[in-house]
Amino acid sequence: MTTDVQRLTVVTEDDASRRLRRRVFSVVAHLLLIGASILMLYPLLWLLASSFRPENEIFTSGISVLPSTSWDLDSYPRGWNGLQVGFGTFFANSFVISILSVIGNVAACSLAAFAFARLEFRGRKFWFAMMLMTLMLPYQVTLIPQYVLFLNLGWVNTFLPLIVPKFLAADAFFIFLMVQFFRGIPKELDEAARMDGAGPWRIYWKIMLPLSTPVLATAAIFTFIWTWDDFFGPLIYLSELRDYTVMLGLRTFTDSTGQSDYGGLFAMSVLSLVPIFLFFLFFQRLLIEGIATTGMKR
Repeated sequence: MTTDVQRLTVVTEDDASRRLRRRVFSVVAHLLLIGASILMLYPLLWLLASSFRPENEIFTSGISVLPSTSWDLDSYPRGWNGLQVGFGTFFANSFVISILSVIGNVAACSLAAFAFARLEFRGRKFWFAMMLMTLMLPYQVTLIPQYVLFLNLGWVNTFLPLIVPKFLAADAFFIFLMVQFFRGIPKELDEAARMDGAGPWRIYWKIMLPLSTPVLATAAIFTFIWTWDDFFGPLIYLSELRDYTVMLGLRTFTDSTGQSDYGGLFAMSVLSLVPIFLFFLFFQRLLIEGIATTGMKR
């Protein structure tokens, strides 16, 4: 009886010690994660604080994320209206390019992915391999040929070079992502639809798309973010100030030969992050679901 009590006591002490170690480990892990989060968020916090600082305090306040004297709201109206073209024009241009790019990418890439995943045609594996090889080509390799092509078409200094390629399934990454997702959808659904007289287009529209909402949302979110943040593409093809996107508009606040408005730059930089944040916030559930289920068998 005494031996059993001693064993029970030892087991209880071991359990308590184990729980204590787990608790300590959990606290330490959370503290490390909080510290890492603060380090990653610090540049954004400094950017936000600098947009409310007077111009003479932006680079003299050290690492503080709070204004040393008072909050200055002048940077926002000055940045919005301080250029020859209102910053609202840049936002409108970016929204037009980004929304049309999302529509084109989702439509064209889903069609191409459906063909590779579901249709049988000669050379399918070869063309799929060729498409994957384009993922290895840096953007700079195709930049000059594309520019010459668009120049001969008369598209330079318009939005067309930034939008039209999205409607031609030019992003191989999203095609590959959707192919992996489509392959996880049971083919029995296609066979049942064919028995009912449905053709490839109806299978794609009525079956594949409704079941592929997560991966379509993933493609839409990444397309919007990458297009909104794109600086190099608009820099190459757009030269008129009224056609600038948000990223090009931010560049106009700094001038190496004249006076730069860093307060307006930081204020508009904060505003430029709002659409991306809201877009991600509204669709984050579908994004996580799409990434988690892509390539999984069902």
